[in-house]
Amino acid sequence: MLILGAPGAGKGTQSARIRRYFDIAAISSGDVLRRNISEQTPAGKRAQEAVARGELVSDDVIVELIRTELSSISTSWLLDGFPRNIAQAKALDAMLAATSQSLNAVINLAVPEDVILQRIVERYVHVPSGRVYNLTYNPPKVPGADDVTGEPLEHRPDDNPESFKRRLEQYHALTMPLLEYYEARGILSSFAGSTSDIIFPQIQAHLDRRFE
Repeated sequence: MLILGAPGAGKGTQSARIRRYFDIAAISSGDVLRRNISEQTPAGKRAQEAVARGELVSDDVIVELIRTELSSISTSWLLDGFPRNIAQAKALDAMLAATSQSLNAVINLAVPEDVILQRIVERYVHVPSGRVYNLTYNPPKVPGADDVTGEPLEHRPDDNPESFKRRLEQYHALTMPLLEYYEARGILSSFAGSTSDIIFPQIQAHLDRRFE
């Protein structure tokens, strides 16, 4: 199963709720990337070099990381942050076909852009773990500090209206073909709402029907 949505749409929040309710493995491509860089795996080193040069991590590296991650999982899973484009989607299809697996559902989060912008502006991150906080609906227990480690939180320099607009344009350019790709296969479902509490019951009911 996949979850798609614009930056700030709440993919991480929904993934966590789906994981708890359905007892499946949730895989965040961002978390996988950070862990491999931290552990200095061969693919992690190549990713780190790309980041250091200010470049996007190549499809080949991301695909290798996800392939390795999926090979270690024997239960049902949910992917967040991968695939990001058609090339990655086709690579995922190939790796699933090689293990006689199939993609059963693709969830798309349709959150209004003004809501996402407000979330982005109020977003703070614990960089080592990837934990995300929001000053309005998910504030840290101690202002400016991670709940688990107590380490300082950071506000990303590009979490501002101008950068958000550019990121959203890039997202739409890459993701619209993905949505069409999965819609043509009959496995795409979109869920609209301004909060995770509005969207999750829709997702829950859909998955209950699909996998009953």
